Amino acid sequence: MGKLIAVVSGKGGTGKTTFTASVGLALAAMGRHVLCMDCDITLRNLDLALGLSDRALMDFSDVLEGRCTLHEAAVPHERYPSLSLLTAPMADRPLSLSVPKLQALAREIRESYDWCLIDAPAGLGQGFQLATGCADCVVVITTTDASALRDAQHTVMILDKRFTTESLFLVVGRVQKKLLRALHSTIDDAMDAAGLPLLGVVPEDRNVPYALNTGIPLRECSNYAARAYENIAR
Repeated sequence: MGKLIAVVSGKGGTGKTTFTASVGLALAAMGRHVLCMDCDITLRNLDLALGLSDRALMDFSDVLEGRCTLHEAAVPHERYPSLSLLTAPMADRPLSLSVPKLQALAREIRESYDWCLIDAPAGLGQGFQLATGCADCVVVITTTDASALRDAQHTVMILDKRFTTESLFLVVGRVQKKLLRALHSTIDDAMDAAGLPLLGVVPEDRNVPYALNTGIPLRECSNYAARAYENIAR
């Protein structure tokens, strides 16, 4: 049985989508069968990060409503065929989502894939509730910014009500060594603030915007942040 991992943060711009795409591709390159699922309703961008823009014709709401099957909606990656994308709907209003249908979809995903990475939107709204509601564990993405750390703390407080400490992990992204030295800050400070075990640290990488804008996987145009994502995948 596979596992569903929700990738969340309280604050936008911490690198959730890049994390989901890069770790998903790294797992696929290791021979794992991976599904990357976008839960950012109306503002989806995971297709861009994976280089699958405009290829997804159906979304997870179509699967939930029985308009197509999971495998019909999941778009395989051209260069990494063991990875597929299940995109979010472009709805202009909150969706009415059935809990039993969500649970049935989660069961089918576990039976069909080794790993499912769920890209949640920033904040604690419907997309966050959807992503964490069907997940087996959660990765909280933060940066060393004070506002991001405070939002991560609040997010963890919400998650503590439903997940054990063994199911929650922290990733600190966009780390700049010079800034850390200037602020006399360390990664330990971020861990203490969030109160979670550290899964990995991702350095700031100027190749990330290039990868997002061109659709080229980060692992093919950088060995800096990409190496960190590969270590996390392992």
